[in-house]
This record gives sequence, structure tokens and C-alpha cells, in this order.
Amino acid sequence: MKAETRGIIRLKCSVKNYDWGKIGKESSVARLYGKNSGVETHDDKPYAEFWVGTHDSGPSYAVAVGYKENWILRNGNGALKKENDDNHYNLVRLKDWIEQNPRVLGDKVWEKWGSNLPFLFKVLSVAKALSIQAHPDRDLAAVLHEQHPDVYKDGNHKPEMALALTEFGALCGFISLEELKDVVQNVPEIVEVVGGAHTARVLHIDEEDREVEAKEVLQSIFTELMSASKVTISQVISKMITRLNAKREVRDLTDKEKLVLVLEKQYPADVGVIAAFLFNYVKLNPGEALYIAANEPHAYIYGECVECMATSDNVVRAGLTPKYRDVQTLCSMLTFIQVMIKHNA
Repeated sequence: MKAETRGIIRLKCSVKNYDWGKIGKESSVARLYGKNSGVETHDDKPYAEFWVGTHDSGPSYAVAVGYKENWILRNGNGALKKENDDNHYNLVRLKDWIEQNPRVLGDKVWEKWGSNLPFLFKVLSVAKALSIQAHPDRDLAAVLHEQHPDVYKDGNHKPEMALALTEFGALCGFISLEELKDVVQNVPEIVEVVGGAHTARVLHIDEEDREVEAKEVLQSIFTELMSASKVTISQVISKMITRLNAKREVRDLTDKEKLVLVLEKQYPADVGVIAAFLFNYVKLNPGEALYIAANEPHAYIYGECVECMATSDNVVRAGLTPKYRDVQTLCSMLTFIQVMIKHNA
């Protein structure tokens, strides 16, 4: 099928109904998907992500005038159903349409990527926190995909950038050494889990070997924490919540402490609740953006954004999730670079 390649080609895109998405018409994703697809959205259903791209996990479809067979989107995840109703659009998978019209991408893109778009574009509507996660680099992605193709869907890396549409909160990257010293002195529950020897090292890092030693001790603390038993984590989180509620009576809680209380309500007894103390907590205003490289930990907390990334659906999770957790892979893949987030106007 050769289609006209001049002008604008209309797309029908996919939607994801993950449970962390905003509900019904409160979700920009729901409103966008409803207008894009013509499908009625549900007021009691979460609408989390709107996908534009060629990835098999959520492909887009070109509205192809003159296509011989008539198909409609049966649901937001890309399933097609053949119809004889002339009122329905003629759809062809975008990847297949590009295959038939390679010039639309230009020679250089076609030579490197073929009919796959080199990027995946999304809109996100976040009602509650996403998992603590990282995306693998190309080398690790290839290994993970070969070993566990049911979990890691492709062999590509996934650097990404999020541009805030509303106020947008996220955990991103590890806190600086100075902040880590404050945590081990003021969050006794972390010390209880990982042990005093690890936390004592934080307070006595040699200035000459500061960067290397700080990475080593941070990796030790994070790995011990994420590998602790569910019973241990449940007990220390209970203590922490009691302590913070008592503190709230005598002083204002920090933004991170307030966040931890929110996360505990969303994911009770989850190790990600206490691990949040180890990450930078950033708040973006509309129009501000956050770049996340491969092998860097992050978790979106609330708000709406547009997101652009390499074409991949690979996610290594370890906290704030009911889904599969790959703690060993996450703890071994992270860079453990410690930074204080820079704000660039």
C-alpha cells in the first residue's frame, strides 16, 4: 500500500490504563485519547499514558485513505478489529505505513532505524507515585532482553526527558554527600536497617578519596536497604511514620518528610517509602524539564507532563510498585553518582 506522503498524516494512538494514572476526565491523557480516538472514556478508569510511536507495546496507527481493508482500534493498547462499517477509519500500523513510505523519515533515519521511529513520545497524567526505577543502557538492555524477553521487551536503551505541563514532582538521582550525612544522622530507621558500620563510614569519608568512597558507601547502603526483608521494612516504616507524626506536632516537616507520609499511604510497608530519603526530590513548574540518563534512579510522583525517549519499554523496578521487582539488577546497574540538582532557567 502506497499512501500519499505530502501534508499531515493523522494518527490514532495508544493509551495505558496503569493504576497510578489520573481518573476519568481529571486526566489529560483521557481527554486527549478521547478526542484522538473517538472512543468514549470512563469516569471511573485511570488514564496514565498516551503513546505516539512505533513500539510494539503501544503502536500508533496511520489513518490511511484508500487502504483496502477497513479496521478500527478495538482498545487503547493497539488491538485491531475488522469492521464493515463505512463510518470507521481505515487504519494501518504506523510502522507498516513507514515501511511503505520510507522517504517520510529521510535517508539517514531510514538507513539507521528502518521503519521504527527513533523516539517514543508520551503524555503522562500521574495521580500517585510511579515505581522507583531505572532504564538500562544499550549493552545491559541487550542482555536483559535476551535473558528475560517477557519482562524486558526490547534491546534498546531509554534515556528520556519530561517536560512539565502542570506542577510536576519527581524523585531523581541520589542526594549529595552532605545531604546523605544529614540523612544518616536524622533518619534512624535507615541506620537500623543497614547497620551502624555503613552509616559511620558516611560521616568519616576521607577527603582525598571522597568521590570514590562516597559512591561505594552509598551503593552499600542502598543495596542493604533494598534487599532487606519485608518484615524488617514493615517494622521500620511503622516506627518512622509514628516518629514523623509526633514531629509534626512540634515543627513543620520538610518536603521530603511530607512526601514520605504520602508515599506510605499509597504503598504501605514498601521499601520505596524509606528509600525516598536517598533521592533528590524535585518540583518542576509548567514548561520546565527534567532529563534522565540511562542507569539513573527516578520516580515520578504527581502531575502531568509530556515525555520523549528512545524507542524502548524497558524498566528495571525495585520499589513503590506491585509489579515485578529486580532489586539485584537495579542495584548493580546504577551509577551512584551523587548530585545536587541544578536548576537551569
